[in-house]
Amino acid sequence: MPLLGGVRPPIAALLCALLAVAGFTALGLGTVHERDVPQALSDAERRIAEDAADAVGTSVTARATAVRRSAASGTPAGTRGPEALLRSVLPAGHTVGGGVLLDPRTGRPLAASGETVPLTGVDVAALVRPGTANIAPRLALSRGGEPRLLLFARVAVPAPAGKRDENHDQAGDLLRDQGTGERELLLVVSEKAAAPAVYGAGRTGQLVDRDGKVLAAATATGAAQAPPRHGRVALPVDAAQAANAAHATDAGLRDGGLSGSVVGDGHGGLRSITGWASVAGADGKDDDTSGLGLTVLTVREVPPAKKGADHTWFALVAAGALVLIAVLVTLVLWSCMQRPLLRLHLSAARLARGAGEGPLGQEALVRPVPAAAFGEPGRAGRALESVRRQLLGETGPEPARPVRRRPGARALVLVCALVIAAWGLPLLFLLNRVPAAEAVPAAAVADQQARTEAAADRVRRSLGRSCTDLASVASALAGTPRERAAEVLRREQADHPTFRSLYVLDRAGAVVLRVGKQPLRTLAPVPTGGGIAQVNTSGTIPAIAAYARIPAAGEAGRAGKAGKAGKAKDVKGAEGGGDPAVVVAEIGVNALNSQVAREGLGSVWLTDERHRVLAASVGFQAFQALPHRSLTRLAARTEAAPGGGGGPASAVLHAGTAPGEAPSVAAAVPLAQRGPAAGLGWRVVSAEPAAALRLAVYQAQSRTMLAGLLALSTGIACLAWLHIVVVRPLRAVTECAERLAAGDRRTVLYPVHHDECGSVTRSLELLRQALVERDRGGGRADAAAAPAPASTAAPASAPAPVPVPSFRSGGPPQQ
Repeated sequence: MPLLGGVRPPIAALLCALLAVAGFTALGLGTVHERDVPQALSDAERRIAEDAADAVGTSVTARATAVRRSAASGTPAGTRGPEALLRSVLPAGHTVGGGVLLDPRTGRPLAASGETVPLTGVDVAALVRPGTANIAPRLALSRGGEPRLLLFARVAVPAPAGKRDENHDQAGDLLRDQGTGERELLLVVSEKAAAPAVYGAGRTGQLVDRDGKVLAAATATGAAQAPPRHGRVALPVDAAQAANAAHATDAGLRDGGLSGSVVGDGHGGLRSITGWASVAGADGKDDDTSGLGLTVLTVREVPPAKKGADHTWFALVAAGALVLIAVLVTLVLWSCMQRPLLRLHLSAARLARGAGEGPLGQEALVRPVPAAAFGEPGRAGRALESVRRQLLGETGPEPARPVRRRPGARALVLVCALVIAAWGLPLLFLLNRVPAAEAVPAAAVADQQARTEAAADRVRRSLGRSCTDLASVASALAGTPRERAAEVLRREQADHPTFRSLYVLDRAGAVVLRVGKQPLRTLAPVPTGGGIAQVNTSGTIPAIAAYARIPAAGEAGRAGKAGKAGKAKDVKGAEGGGDPAVVVAEIGVNALNSQVAREGLGSVWLTDERHRVLAASVGFQAFQALPHRSLTRLAARTEAAPGGGGGPASAVLHAGTAPGEAPSVAAAVPLAQRGPAAGLGWRVVSAEPAAALRLAVYQAQSRTMLAGLLALSTGIACLAWLHIVVVRPLRAVTECAERLAAGDRRTVLYPVHHDECGSVTRSLELLRQALVERDRGGGRADAAAAPAPASTAAPASAPAPVPVPSFRSGGPPQQ
């Protein structure tokens, strides 16, 4: 019967697995080389460019939305002069270079304000054709060659009640009647292209078009630079890099890639890292930026990294040591387990064959059984030798003797496991370990701080836009009837998904009008002016609110609204003695969570002035402390004297963290030093595990740990396999052979496995049956030789046949 499994597969698998791990060690560690510019810095520059591009895209979208909202906010029906109409629809609170009202039918300007709006190449009729909702912004060049961003909006003006004047050449009647009681004009606003906001000492940012021409530039200090003459790229980015980045952006928009980085030569022995990112959204659904073809370039010069340790020799030495261990372990297992067990299998089969053949099998029984000198195979061989001699009649059963416990097959497997562990454990826990303060370059720490500043700027801009838009809503609510005010609030909430609730407070702090969800906690006491407030300091959900004072009807500057306010109850809060009311927008925490979360920045927390968490990119409990005291101490370093905004701080944290936690690169930045959020004292804190940075030292460390883990796991798995299928059955077979040699003829042996141990078990059962038959035959011969009394003598009869068990595959013998 062929043998299935047995001792050979586990040993062969162990050898192949260890050799494979050795090959991985040599190739995996041997290919890790120190670079003059670590990959972590290139990745960080690419993400910094992505952050800047996201800020530019958000700014363009916000400015375009502000123009549309201002144009759609409502135009007095009595306004007939285009100049007055233009002044009423220009957005407030935004920097506007120039504005013009156009007649969509002829494209003629009706009124203009500020600088001349460049309309060369603008097809007005195509822009306002039916079926187009919002008109996307465009880029144009002014007469001086400076780039301008053109923002468009439709202006619907109520048509006069009387008959239209037939003289369409008059400026006041150049309004197009759409047949719906309204006339439509086209508002075009020109603004300067905003320079990208970049952070980090020595970093510059540039906004370029699809041809690689610079539209705006800025340094990390926030100072804007004038675009170079004729749109040529200014140093340190050369024209080739800018053009390549622009072309790569166009290709990336088609292929799904929107950003990248490249390393070049700098000045004075430095290396320059250029990151680029497309301003268009990754999903291509942002109509306000997808057609502009804008790309943000960020450039920084860094010193070349110091030449680190060469991991090639370490990889070769470690791989060679593992190959030697694999060969030694295989030889030991082959010589001490596989070879003796195969000999035991052949010897047991020879004895069983000789015992079953009767006198013809004497030659098979004459040859002694070779016994191994170690462990269970040796004990089983000596027991078989005793059984052989008993079959030949040379000796009787040997009395059972107490066996001294000596190292056997189990100890051999344990020693092999320890040898493999002696190679794997140092790689897993000790070797290729570098302190984080030495492994992480200073430029990587600075990049973490720069990205944290960008995250704080994103939150600050969002809060600022909320205050600006809420101020516009407050002006629209002045003297407005309740029904109209509710409609204004509903439209505002639809335009701002970040607003959880919108409500109006009177002087006493009572809610007189609300849309959206129930406020978590109303703002108290009623503030004056406008700004951002943290409403609660405890609870399950932080309550953050933007507020703006609703001016009196006379302050709003809207003619005719004061008279209409007397016909219906307005939202000023008449119970408050005529004092202006306050409109409040409660900002949802989920919106802040999404604003602080950025890929590659790690865990980010927004904290209050007492360093309690208000929002985070990871799971948190409201108003909990920062996860580690070291982060709290880092955040405290950003504090300044009363009245000051403080400054950013960053460090490599390797002490004070949770037990067993890896070091991390952390940064803390004040949220705002100016604007409505300046007085809150909030901080943005981030922490990225140092091992997540693509540095050569951490790549070598991770691959070293992986090699050690693979060696341990594969070695233990193969040895456990060997213990289950060989060692444990071999120990059971050895005990059975020793009992049989000691005279146990009553225990029937049942083979279980189709391997060497199963074969030895079957042979032992055949030998047991042969011994039983021999004992019965010897007893009958003695009885026949003894003289029987005459009176009791009986005729001899044939002896009954001894039942020989028949074997089934894997089952007990049948008697």
